Amino acid sequence: MGLLTLTYMLDWGWLRIGPPYIYINIDPVLVHLGPLALRWYGLMYVIGIIMGLWIIRGYTERKGVDQDMVYRVLWWCIAAGLIGGRLYFVIQQPNLVDYYLKNPIHIIATWEGGMAFYGAIFLVIPTLIWRARVERINPLVLVDAGVLFAAAGQIFGRIGNLINGDIIGYVSTLPWSTVYQNPDSWACLRPETCNVPVQPAAGYELLINLVLLATMLFLARRVRRPGVLMLVYLYSYAITQFLIFFTRANDVVSFLGIDAGLKQAQWTSLVVLVALLPLTYWLIRFSKPVPAGAVAATYGVTQKPAPIEAGTVTKIVEVPEQARENTIHISEEKPAVIDAHEVEILPEEPAKQLSEKRKDEIAAQPTIVPPSTDEEKIADQPTIVPPVDETPNTGSDEPTNEPSRTTEEKQAKPDDTSSSLADSSEENEQSEKATEDEAKEEVSAEASVSTGKETK
Repeated sequence: MGLLTLTYMLDWGWLRIGPPYIYINIDPVLVHLGPLALRWYGLMYVIGIIMGLWIIRGYTERKGVDQDMVYRVLWWCIAAGLIGGRLYFVIQQPNLVDYYLKNPIHIIATWEGGMAFYGAIFLVIPTLIWRARVERINPLVLVDAGVLFAAAGQIFGRIGNLINGDIIGYVSTLPWSTVYQNPDSWACLRPETCNVPVQPAAGYELLINLVLLATMLFLARRVRRPGVLMLVYLYSYAITQFLIFFTRANDVVSFLGIDAGLKQAQWTSLVVLVALLPLTYWLIRFSKPVPAGAVAATYGVTQKPAPIEAGTVTKIVEVPEQARENTIHISEEKPAVIDAHEVEILPEEPAKQLSEKRKDEIAAQPTIVPPSTDEEKIADQPTIVPPVDETPNTGSDEPTNEPSRTTEEKQAKPDDTSSSLADSSEENEQSEKATEDEAKEEVSAEASVSTGKETK
């Protein structure tokens, strides 16, 4: 009991706790910079974005979404969230025509307060789907990351609402009711809520966001089906908004002629819950769990061909005209057509280096000179010397010299082959010359013997 009394006696000036209520005395403007004013609400938005990025970092890495892609998508989502949230708030106001449409500057005056988170949801989810198709990843994976980011960022947004005093409930005597004392707070813009204990509706939403974020972080590591986190977030947000607005002092409106004592956000929650039913059926039927080891972001999504790295794959080789004529086409298949965006033209210097390298490779290969004519093919064959006929020619006084003439004719033919063939031919000539000399001596001897007989 003593500890409880000590807690209720806390007094920091800008925050005092009991007894019996919680008193908030904080100027919504953090600091004035000349005509500019830095507000707590805007600061909480920045902190919420930073913390949201930090919380989803591990999730996106596990799903195969790199940080560059996250930042490319982030700026589109921030713009869509601000536009959607502000416009949805404006169209719900009872003074829409007199205050906003007649003075359009008030439509973009976010510093005046007033954002409807449902409007941000309605515009950010289509933006995520569009960017996912541009990046060629599974849209449900990106939407899951987006709702996880939203659950984290909303926590800090609700802190900004508590400081601003722009989300207040009905007058209450509960011990945790809040009393706004700063004359510049939004609660003090209306005398009936200034220095009056009211239900801390923003505090309720803050606690709900903490529980929702913890639940989604738990599921993010265990659920493999893309889109489940989206359903958990949308169902939770719609149900809790419908319940919390029973404590908020907002105007009661009718919808399609139905007057049920509900506020605008409650009607929106009911529409969202009805729309989630077919979406849930579609997701269960068509969104399949990602197998273990597969990349969730790209699983089942056709990807662009990998870009060609400069200087490693593409080669530009100039083929001489003679080589083209002598080329034997082994395959009759048509050459592949390469799109212009898939071909990378190398700069002049790398292309020159590749050309020089190709020349060196060709020079290093052995040179083979094939025979080009039938005469060279015959000269390349070994020479065969026919046997000498030892029988004298009785029909003529002169000896037969056919082998000599045949050898001389062969010796007279030019030898245009390589140097190795020339050496072999020279040895053959020496052998043939020795054989020819012996044949001449034998023929001369026989001729002498024959002549001597006739003389006698």
